[in-house]
Amino acid sequence: MCAIAGIIGLNYDEETLQNILKTMERRGPDGSGTHCTPDAALLHTRLAIIDPQGGKQPMTLNWGGQDYTLVYNGELYNTQELRQELIAAGHQFTGHSDTEVVLHAYAEFGADCVNRFNGIFAFAVWEEKNRRLFLARDRMGVKPLFYKLHDGGLLFASEIKSILAYPTVEAELDGEGVAEIILMGPGRTPGCGVFYGIQELEPGCCGWYSQGKWRWERYWKLKDREHTQNFQETVQQVRFLVLDAIRRQMVSDVPIGTFLSGGLDSSIITAVCAAERKKAGEQLDTFSVDYVGNDRFFVPGKFQPASDNSYIQIMQDAIGTRHHWTVLSPEDLVGAGEAATIARDLPGMADVDFSLLAFCKEIRPYVKVALSGECADEIFGGYPWYRDPEVRAREGFPWAQNIRQRSALLNPDFAEQIEPEEYVASRYRKTLEECDILPGTGPEETRMKQMVNLNFRWFMQTLLDRKDRMSMFNGLEVRVPFCDYRIAEYLYGIPWQFKDYQGQEKGLLRCAVEGILPEPVRLRKKSPYPKTYNPHYLELVEKRFRQVLNDPQSPILQIARKDRLEGLITEDYTWPWYGQLMKAPQTLAYMLQVNFWMSHYRVKLR
Repeated sequence: MCAIAGIIGLNYDEETLQNILKTMERRGPDGSGTHCTPDAALLHTRLAIIDPQGGKQPMTLNWGGQDYTLVYNGELYNTQELRQELIAAGHQFTGHSDTEVVLHAYAEFGADCVNRFNGIFAFAVWEEKNRRLFLARDRMGVKPLFYKLHDGGLLFASEIKSILAYPTVEAELDGEGVAEIILMGPGRTPGCGVFYGIQELEPGCCGWYSQGKWRWERYWKLKDREHTQNFQETVQQVRFLVLDAIRRQMVSDVPIGTFLSGGLDSSIITAVCAAERKKAGEQLDTFSVDYVGNDRFFVPGKFQPASDNSYIQIMQDAIGTRHHWTVLSPEDLVGAGEAATIARDLPGMADVDFSLLAFCKEIRPYVKVALSGECADEIFGGYPWYRDPEVRAREGFPWAQNIRQRSALLNPDFAEQIEPEEYVASRYRKTLEECDILPGTGPEETRMKQMVNLNFRWFMQTLLDRKDRMSMFNGLEVRVPFCDYRIAEYLYGIPWQFKDYQGQEKGLLRCAVEGILPEPVRLRKKSPYPKTYNPHYLELVEKRFRQVLNDPQSPILQIARKDRLEGLITEDYTWPWYGQLMKAPQTLAYMLQVNFWMSHYRVKLR
């Protein structure tokens, strides 16, 4: 994995290049490179996973009289098949990196190459003869790619901080940006970079920039199709797709490990990886996180019914991994808050981000690559809001049923400018309008496909942002096998009654992995990423929050009402601020992130 950036049609000097490269170092600590022409500068820093010697970038290829130069962040899982196809077409390779395959594929197939890739990627190709740039992002949105049309040129990068490093770009926030932070955050409208003028190339999209003009198109989206297989045939196909995705994503020239929570998704990945490692006579490294005091303070609830530890022990006993625990204190979490905000370039999921950042730092000395279970819940319908009739029937984003609470925080000028309820509702309606659903589909099935699209386009992206930024900030590549687009395509057309087999969340997936996991783990009720229940964490966060409120120069007071922010300390939380875990401590921590973010990035209001 890597970081990429580019300056197209704009002036630059060596100091500018070095300043941008500096923002990219944590994503790519193993080396850097630039490709400079009068019209374009492409920048790259590398985390070497495959072919450390042969995969250096930027990489240039002369093919058919054209020079193509590539910067690429990602991993292809069908590299060998594509290489053979390209060799048959006359291409020759000097190494075994997927970078070289991506470059040759673009030279051979042009923009259509993205339809042939199975992987996670964001890349740019500069065509020297045509003076044209091509940008593309993977179907699921695992790898990030931001851009800004600026002063008659284009800037692009893996992370927002690299775009902000260009000398004439300022960190600005308009009314829409404020709405994203207060009304939508830590989620974001698809394609929105929050900072004024900064956009994100959406998942499954590609685009071209030439002679001052930018155009983009969507090359992939979830499409409905008739499902003709019976339940048992469906179970077998799901089993094949899941196991094949995991095995493909184990490819690496450096050691790999897995996150292990003792939940269904991470346990499936761990069991498959451990079995493959055992065949090679090796032992798999697994990693878990816990919190000081959770053995005393954990409280079962609707969204987190059981602690992870006993299930992790069952997995260890069953498959014999080399297990590593990270135990975080409240001070660890609070201490990681500012770094987590810088890693994401935006306020994030509070201590859910903080803990992952600290966790990844502990993992990195052992492995460079880890596999994690994100995205199974979106695809297989695992979240509580898929199965709660009350929430399912309610209009609006199911993970943020608190628009009135959020709206009340806004300073009156912004509230009047934004029209909060319409801002949120319009984005909700647009997502529903974009859903591909076969004519004649019944009301329940229609609603479930809408729920998949809502989660796919919104909630899943927040989690993928979190996973990518927190891991790459530590030079750790985290892969997410359930994000294999083949699984998503196949599952989208499967009827809800199959997915909800025996009335249990992810019932279809549980059937598909029978015999792979210990039964207590296979049948365990869903539990999300663990958080701290230690009351001392709330004390620390509340103390910092009061300090912010008591400082009239605190930037957050420019956009939010002080009296309403104070109310967050004592407010009764009917619904979490976001998702399943962001209750009182996490909401206060989010506001601390907003304040630090505005200060650190010197955000100016437009």
